[in-house]
Amino acid sequence: MKKIILSVTAIMSCVAIMAQNPANLKLNLEKNKVYRLRSVSEQTVTQTINGVQQTTESKVNYTMSLKMIDLTADYLITEVRFDTLITNTNTMGKTVSFSSVNEGDIKSAETADVLSCIMNRLSKNALYVKMDFAGKPVEIVNLKMLTDMVLKDTSSIAITGPTADAVKKQIVNSVGDSELKTMIEMFTWSLPARLVAPGDTWEILQKISSGGMMLEIATTYKLDRIEGSRANITSESIIRTAANAVPIESGGATVTYDDIKGLTRSNLVIDLLTGLKVEDNGKTHITGNLDISAPGFSMKMPMDINGESKVIALQ
Repeated sequence: MKKIILSVTAIMSCVAIMAQNPANLKLNLEKNKVYRLRSVSEQTVTQTINGVQQTTESKVNYTMSLKMIDLTADYLITEVRFDTLITNTNTMGKTVSFSSVNEGDIKSAETADVLSCIMNRLSKNALYVKMDFAGKPVEIVNLKMLTDMVLKDTSSIAITGPTADAVKKQIVNSVGDSELKTMIEMFTWSLPARLVAPGDTWEILQKISSGGMMLEIATTYKLDRIEGSRANITSESIIRTAANAVPIESGGATVTYDDIKGLTRSNLVIDLLTGLKVEDNGKTHITGNLDISAPGFSMKMPMDINGESKVIALQ
């Protein structure tokens, strides 16, 4: 009986030791294999204008394909494709939808048609991206060629009225270096690119472009446990306005957002074999004021944002 007890104790000790073994959390993609991931986010934005609340609800669905085509000692050279880009918004009962599935029409006077056209063009062109082993996009090698192809004929956009300037800026920003890297990062950048054991933490500092605002996100990750070939991780992100953030210029008005702040908490599952996300579920809350000024006019617009996001790997 004592021998049996000792044997069981020895087995349990080995299991405990194995569970504490460190894992190398870094991107480790098989050359020329295509990996696909999907991101779905839902967000409710409440803004108060002259004492009246205005609510905008949005749902964004992106599907990305990732393929490693070459490798150096410092980074991976990847081919990135945004296969599907779909956005639906509802502002006080007025709905707008645009999708890369539709060809759209760059010459249309309808915002949805123009944005669908831009998203459709983006979905048909590959991005060649240098990416470090933490999953951070370092450089979009073909950025100039890509933007030229996507933004061709934009001079023929027929949208007019107070939203025309904002829409045209949104179109240009949608294929800008910062915006495209932000889109890729949400799928790939969460790794320490080193050995970590359960209980260890690491930090990642991001500067992202969101709705024309430059934000800084400081995220602390913690490896909770390893189960087979998967790492379970929790994270907490502090969101604030980036230092020296450039104001938004729209329709002759200047919008500053110096006191924006927020928090995101997420639960992640990482595939230890590839370093890619199996699943990532997060909840975000952001508050702050937009200071809007124009010649002879100024106002403060309180804003409150609640959102949920999910990234999953597709088979």
